[in-house]
Amino acid sequence: MSTQDRLMQVLLAPHASEKTARIEELANQVTFKVLKTATKHEIKAAIELMFNLKVEGVTVINQKGKAKRSGRSTGYRSDWKKAYVTLQAGQSIDFLNGAQ
Repeated sequence: MSTQDRLMQVLLAPHASEKTARIEELANQVTFKVLKTATKHEIKAAIELMFNLKVEGVTVINQKGKAKRSGRSTGYRSDWKKAYVTLQAGQSIDFLNGAQ
């Protein structure tokens, strides 16, 4: 697997919530669900490659899976990794139309 192929697989999906919408407006950050094995350098390179943007910084969080019940049995959702990507001033991602 080449480096570019690996970078194309690092980002799994954008993560949308009330908190991420607020952070996007205030701090020019976007949030992504990423591979559990992804590093900050890979995430930065993937954003710059896929969206043609400049990234100032990346912060990652390992999110624990929530406990869920179905009747008597208890199970857990999978753990996952979340990346907060800070973009340079004046740049943003419009997920409907691409980078601007």
